[in-house]
Amino acid sequence: MSVSLTSNEELVAVPTRLGDLAVRASGPVDGRPTVCWSSMFVDSRTWDRVLPILRREAPDRRYLLIDPPGLGRNEPLHRRSSIVEAASAARDALDSLAVRGPVDWVGNAFGGHVGYELATQPGVLRSFVAISAPVEPIAPALRRKIHVLKPLLQAFGAVGPVRSAVIEAMLTDASASDPDILPVVLHSLARPTKAGMALALQSFILDRVDVSELLPRICVPSLYLASDDRGDWSPDDAERAASLTPGARATTITRARTLIPLEQPDAVARELLAFWKEV
Repeated sequence: MSVSLTSNEELVAVPTRLGDLAVRASGPVDGRPTVCWSSMFVDSRTWDRVLPILRREAPDRRYLLIDPPGLGRNEPLHRRSSIVEAASAARDALDSLAVRGPVDWVGNAFGGHVGYELATQPGVLRSFVAISAPVEPIAPALRRKIHVLKPLLQAFGAVGPVRSAVIEAMLTDASASDPDILPVVLHSLARPTKAGMALALQSFILDRVDVSELLPRICVPSLYLASDDRGDWSPDDAERAASLTPGARATTITRARTLIPLEQPDAVARELLAFWKEV
């Protein structure tokens, strides 16, 4: 099914092994396919501040903004999954969209984790950008905190202390008080079902594994964008990941935490456009 959102954007639902995924498509149909996959807890609107810049400066691209499984406009997850399976679902989506040839992949957090898997598979990606996407599992202290909050999420949804914890993890204090930024996160949190989001939390955060061993096998040009305010993927962490990845480099964007494209769209657009020119 396809629905026109604006004069230059449409919404399609494409079948995958993890249910239909909502994809916002923008730009010429024959443009270079560029996939933007969002972070956990949020949806494709987190790209809305950077997308107009990219469309203006790189109008020859076909931008495909995908809501991750169980989130956004998608149906809820009904079973436990994994990042590896999410990567397979991403390939299903590309097949359903009849995308021909490799794509430029831009993944924020969860999207970066999916991208690490895809970037090792020949012929899938042309280039890879991971934004605020640690290659290690979550730290023990954060794991304990999530285990405390998970029953609240299952019972009441992303409200109260759960909502506060997500906002703190996603946004700097300045961003959390910005009326153009905070509502995007709040609206995203309100969409999924309680059970579906709890399954997504278990599948894509708690079950996340160390993928450091994948980095030497990545076979496409790669850019790792870190922020200066996310403790579990610091600029040093990103530099270390880039040193293990053939043909990769790392860059730090300031005044941001996890949702860097939402918090600092101009800086993210500048880095993406320069990287794509290099590719």
